[in-house]
Amino acid sequence: MLKDDERLDVLIKEGIHIIQSPTVFSFSLDAVLLAHFAKLPKKDSARIVDACSGNGAVAFMLSAKTNAKITGIEYQERLVDMANRTIALNHLEEKVEMIHADYNNAHTYIRPDTVDVITCNPPYFMSDAHALKNQLDTFTLARHEVTLTMEQWIKQSAKLLKYKGKLFIVHRPERLTALMACLSRHNIPAKRIQFVYPKANKNANIVLIEAIKNGSGEGLEIMPAITVFDEDNNYTAVIKDMLYGEYK
Repeated sequence: MLKDDERLDVLIKEGIHIIQSPTVFSFSLDAVLLAHFAKLPKKDSARIVDACSGNGAVAFMLSAKTNAKITGIEYQERLVDMANRTIALNHLEEKVEMIHADYNNAHTYIRPDTVDVITCNPPYFMSDAHALKNQLDTFTLARHEVTLTMEQWIKQSAKLLKYKGKLFIVHRPERLTALMACLSRHNIPAKRIQFVYPKANKNANIVLIEAIKNGSGEGLEIMPAITVFDEDNNYTAVIKDMLYGEYK
C-alpha cells in the first residue's frame, strides 16, 4: 500500500488515514480551513467537486460532512495515485472518487451546469515562465500558475456550476483584488469573505471566499476573522476544533 518514501498521516477529526510523502506536495492548514469553510448541500444526490485536489485531503475531509459523493480532480498523476490508495485504505469508494485530468478539461468528465459545490485550493502565485522553466517539479506545479491560471480555473468552475451553485476558495489576500474581479467577470460574484491571521498582531495571510454563480453581486458578507495561534504560539480553540474535533 505504501511506497518507500511515503507515510501514513491521520485526519484526526475525520478518523481518516491519508497517504503523504515529503517528495510531493502535502496538505497544509489551508486545506483544513477550506474544508471547514465550505457549506455543503444536505441532499445525498448533490454533485460536489474538489478542484486542484492534490492528494485528496479536502475531498476526504468533506466526505465526513456529507453523504453525497465527492469528485476530486488533480493534474499530477502521483498525487492521484496516492489519493486512490487512501480511498482504498479507508474504504471510501462510495464516498470519494478521483479524476486524473487537467482542470481546464474537467467539463469533458463532468457535465457543465450540474455541480452544486466546488472547492478549490488553487496555485497561489503567478508564474514567471523564465524563472520556472526548469523547475516543473510537484511543488512548483502546486504553488505556481504554471499549468492553470486564475482566469482558467474560475472560468472552468463557472462552466461546471449549476445556477446558484457555490464555489469555495482558499487563497492569499495579496491576490484578492484580482480574484474578486475575475469572479465577477465570470458571473460568480463573491458572497462571503473570511480572513485568517497567523496571530492577533499580524496581517492576514489567508483568505476564504464563497462565490455564487449568477449571484446578485450585492450584500457581500465579511465574516469574523480566524486567528491560528494564540500569544503562547498554541493553536486557538477554533483551529483545535477544526483539526481534532471531539479528540482535542
